[in-house]
Amino acid sequence: MADIKQIQTGEQLDVRQRLALTAKLSWPAMMAQLSSILMQYIDTAMVGRLGADDSASIGLVSTSLWLFWGTCSAAMAGFSVQTAHRMGSGDYAAARRVLRQGLISAFLFGLAVAIIGVAIAVPLPGWLGGQPSIQHGATLYFFVFVAALPVLTLNYFGSAMLRAAGSMKVAGGLNVLMCVLDVIFNFFFIFDSNTYNIWGLELHFWGAGWGLMGAALGTVTSIVITAGLVLWYLTCREKDLAIWGRRCLDKASERVLHAFRPTRGILRNALKVSAPMAMEHAVLCGAQIAVTIVVAPLGVMAIAANAFAVTAESLCYMPGFGIGDAATTLVGQSYGAGRKDLARQFGMITVGLGMTVMSLMGIVMYIFAPEMMEMLSPVSEIQQLGYESLRIEAWAEPMFAAAIVSYGVMVGVGDTMLPACMNFGSIWLVRLPLAALLAPTMGLQGVWLAMCIELCFRGAIFLWRLFSGAWLKHGLKAPESPTPTAL
Repeated sequence: MADIKQIQTGEQLDVRQRLALTAKLSWPAMMAQLSSILMQYIDTAMVGRLGADDSASIGLVSTSLWLFWGTCSAAMAGFSVQTAHRMGSGDYAAARRVLRQGLISAFLFGLAVAIIGVAIAVPLPGWLGGQPSIQHGATLYFFVFVAALPVLTLNYFGSAMLRAAGSMKVAGGLNVLMCVLDVIFNFFFIFDSNTYNIWGLELHFWGAGWGLMGAALGTVTSIVITAGLVLWYLTCREKDLAIWGRRCLDKASERVLHAFRPTRGILRNALKVSAPMAMEHAVLCGAQIAVTIVVAPLGVMAIAANAFAVTAESLCYMPGFGIGDAATTLVGQSYGAGRKDLARQFGMITVGLGMTVMSLMGIVMYIFAPEMMEMLSPVSEIQQLGYESLRIEAWAEPMFAAAIVSYGVMVGVGDTMLPACMNFGSIWLVRLPLAALLAPTMGLQGVWLAMCIELCFRGAIFLWRLFSGAWLKHGLKAPESPTPTAL
């Protein structure tokens, strides 16, 4: 049976074993991404019952929260990539050094970003043009989330490190747990106590009735619990990475505080990987705001349909991100083991798998687009605009997959600068000008046609770079082989 240890030990993997290993790591990652989206659907429906003002308060700051969350997530990639490289080379002691230093760096980075977020929480809704009636609620919602960023960043860090080690099932399972807890806590925190008829039984459920604040606290509580479990498993149970407890192989280091002090070399490599990703995320968030500006003159129905269609489409592309996570691990460990040919082979396999899966998801989306929109809105005009947009986008799913998974492949070797430029360059130079050109004559369909054309273009340039092999020459410096004492 194929195992990720075969990469580290230098064993030859035939085509069937490479495919089996790709499927083994991709499946739990895809399920975690899909479960997250399904829970987001439920979460959105629960929040929607709070009323128009509360829903608008959340919607007003949602893009800003994505900016803060995404920046913290991108910052952690620099540590997980280094860990994958060192585990691939068999230098587990060096991988544990990255883990120790990453823990401190993650907390401090999350704290710094949280301070910035808290400082702007009050004026932010006004800067975004929110009506006075929703500014207070938006500030409270934003404040709760950004205040929790140190813990959220540790959760991102822990999950990324588990994936780098190949523990996709653990990382995916804990992500699913977080989504389930989110729904449970939201149910009890948002709504008042009430009696429900379930299969003929009258059941009374306690509820805090905190409304908007309950929605924020419910999600944050689920994050705190999951982060604790992630860090416990990573630092005490994960084989080869544990730095505390019975599984720790560095008994002396676990008692020395300076072992956790970030060093220049590890921070420099982390910055080289993470800085372009963080900058890219910020620019992409700006592009989302720009698209909203293009859509806004088309009317309220178009704005609503666009927002719902974006949510519906996420069911199609989230499996691609799951496969991209698996690609980062497989390629990263192969690269760290000095097996560049194997890294390239895994790159081709994962991209092929991603394009296949998302092509199938695109067919499903094209067929069931009306039903998907009916689940999200009862308004017929919004439904029609939405499913027409989804059917345009369905044609781009294979090439969207090529871009998503190829990006994960290149992150695996630490090559992020040019891929990041390709991502935001494609959006700003292709999608936005086309959307601005087509929207006045084609309406919302023109905006989504521009998106479809841009995603096909982006997939094409990523495939070109993947096949060229240039990404293998621009990664982090491959780690040296470990000395006997490092094992």
